[in-house]
Amino acid sequence: MSLDVPVPDPPELEEIDPNEYEDADVAGDTDYRRDEIETLLREGAWTDAFEEWAATSDLDETDWAIVRDLGLVSRFDFFWDDFADRVGYHAPGLPEDWRERDLHPDLDSWGTVSGINAGLTELGQIVCETLKQEYIDWEAEYDAPDDLPDFDA
Repeated sequence: MSLDVPVPDPPELEEIDPNEYEDADVAGDTDYRRDEIETLLREGAWTDAFEEWAATSDLDETDWAIVRDLGLVSRFDFFWDDFADRVGYHAPGLPEDWRERDLHPDLDSWGTVSGINAGLTELGQIVCETLKQEYIDWEAEYDAPDDLPDFDA
């Protein structure tokens, strides 16, 4: 499948400690380099990643309209994880109580909710990979301690 929609604007990244997310654990340096990542997103990384993702996405235009109407793209977060030498991310998603909250008139099944959540997670992963492989030229500054055991012996 593919999703034929205009590329949305990239998210504006806020200063949030990634350790506050349930799905992230970042050790070490707290310089998350969000300003630099946000610049790279605006300079093409977002468009490149979005187009790659949309070409194989399982979401349809109705699903994407829900994402757009709820402003979910703007709630993505991307940050540098120096310890792991990677770009980390937090993907927005629809909450478990979506039905009680009556979030959107076209939101009518758990299948739609889980499909949107999975699709946004895939988009976040592709954005991270695109940033790291095609745009980021900095190296992790983390140096392992000298007192780590030598397992090669």
